[in-house]
Amino acid sequence: MLSITELKQAMSKGALWLSRGKVTQRLRRVKKSLKVTDELHFYYDPQVLNQEPKKASLIADLVDYSVWFKPYGMLSQGSKWSDHCTIGRWAQNNLSPERSTFIVHRLDRAATGIILIAHSKKAARALSEMFEKHQLEKHYNIIVHGDFSQREQPAVIETPIDNKAARSTFTHLNYHGNSNTSLIQVKIDSGRKHQIRKHAASINFPVVGDRLHGDKTRTYSEMTNLQLCAVSLRFTCPLTGQIRFFEVPEQLKPQLTA
Repeated sequence: MLSITELKQAMSKGALWLSRGKVTQRLRRVKKSLKVTDELHFYYDPQVLNQEPKKASLIADLVDYSVWFKPYGMLSQGSKWSDHCTIGRWAQNNLSPERSTFIVHRLDRAATGIILIAHSKKAARALSEMFEKHQLEKHYNIIVHGDFSQREQPAVIETPIDNKAARSTFTHLNYHGNSNTSLIQVKIDSGRKHQIRKHAASINFPVVGDRLHGDKTRTYSEMTNLQLCAVSLRFTCPLTGQIRFFEVPEQLKPQLTA
């Protein structure tokens, strides 16, 4: 039996849903008036609800949308069980004034880096369309096993992902001999799921910390995170027509010496 406090905490973290007609949405307020035909769905999992959200960093607040650094382990999207560990909920709770949040693109849970959060339906539509049409330039930094400087630069990988065309351009930035790892800048012209990780593994330069697509003979400690970061975004703002450029602070980018 849950106490009132436990119920309120679960609601605030997104475990309770209200279905009214054809619309189903999270219900966070205890005092919301209900109709006879309403349906409530409660997805209670203490293990999920007890998780603590990582701390995201605000890069820029442009009112209609904001730009954040998403840390390792933070989710882009919630589940029916909760959304309190997502970048959208973090932005909603930590922006002043508080605003609605809409996800317009995603980063893997294990990836870090720049992510945009819209704060109006108009901005969400415009930014989502921009991403869908690839009307922006995005760069990533990855650390891979091996000396990537030995390859022809830049290296263009066009191996299909899930039978769909995919193109990534890898450019060597630096090499660390003691660990035999390379820092690489990546530009992608398509956005297939896990594209960078799959392309890196396909040319035998797996991303450090990639337990899913990387070298299965390697084992990593729990302290080793996936070394993949979305480091910059450049685009023409679909709302104002201004050129926008955002970059992750240097200290938050993958570091070879680390």
